Amino acid sequence: MNHSELAAYLRSRRDRIRPAEVGLPTGPRRRVPGLRREEVAQLAGLSADYYTELERGRGAQPSAQVVAALARALRLNGDERDHLFHLADRPVPPSAHGPVAHVRPALLSLLDRLTTTPAQVITDLHETLAQNPLAAALVGRQPATSLVHSWFTDPGTRTLYPPEDHDYHSRVFVADLRAVAARRGQDSGVSRMVAGLRRRSPEFASLWETGDVALRRTDHKRIVHPALGVIEVDCHSLFSEDGDQRLLWFTAPPGSKGAAQLELLSVIGTQDMTAGAGELPSGSARPDRLPADRPGSRH
Repeated sequence: MNHSELAAYLRSRRDRIRPAEVGLPTGPRRRVPGLRREEVAQLAGLSADYYTELERGRGAQPSAQVVAALARALRLNGDERDHLFHLADRPVPPSAHGPVAHVRPALLSLLDRLTTTPAQVITDLHETLAQNPLAAALVGRQPATSLVHSWFTDPGTRTLYPPEDHDYHSRVFVADLRAVAARRGQDSGVSRMVAGLRRRSPEFASLWETGDVALRRTDHKRIVHPALGVIEVDCHSLFSEDGDQRLLWFTAPPGSKGAAQLELLSVIGTQDMTAGAGELPSGSARPDRLPADRPGSRH
């Protein structure tokens, strides 16, 4: 890993972005035309100290998840994103290529404005493209790999939901994937995914044979949070015009236990507060910035 070149590249990409482009205010006291370091850190869900060390050419090698988060925060195109992965000496993920590698501007603009509710943008194959800090706190910082594929091949993926809900999510994932496969037509990537899952997962193969089809537009979920326990939320989806991407946001009815837990989540962010989990402290207020990553699961 070339620390100095990575630092210089991050600085050059930060300098070219105007605050208004990412939904940040432009005040008269700004000393730089581009973003401040702490603003990039906030957009990427990182601590300001950690990002500052990267720009100074010091610190540990960033993980692939951190590199992906920085690429999204800095609005890098495909070639720029690949270059960032190369500078960080990390393999370029396959999802960094192709027509759905970058968040649709309209969805990204909405995501930037959703500061009080967990929200994220995914592809139609459930590859995470961008998250706001509350979504990272709720479901964990997610790698840009297909959740549908991981759900049937990696048991650890399922720990985000209570075991008694797993059968339901399996059925919904398969029905959603069938709808996506039909819309994409002869897409070789989807065909390979379906063929591979049918070979590797008897559960997937059995559900695929049912022929059930339904896009996952809205849902009621129970999410297992390490500090707050099981949180009941409603998940809503807004689709891009071509259907390739979805903006997801999570809510709970006012006055419900889930609403109180989400309010507490906005206070603790990604901190480890397992002691006294689930209790909302009196007089709590939402911080301006959430702490950085906790190792995550999925949406």
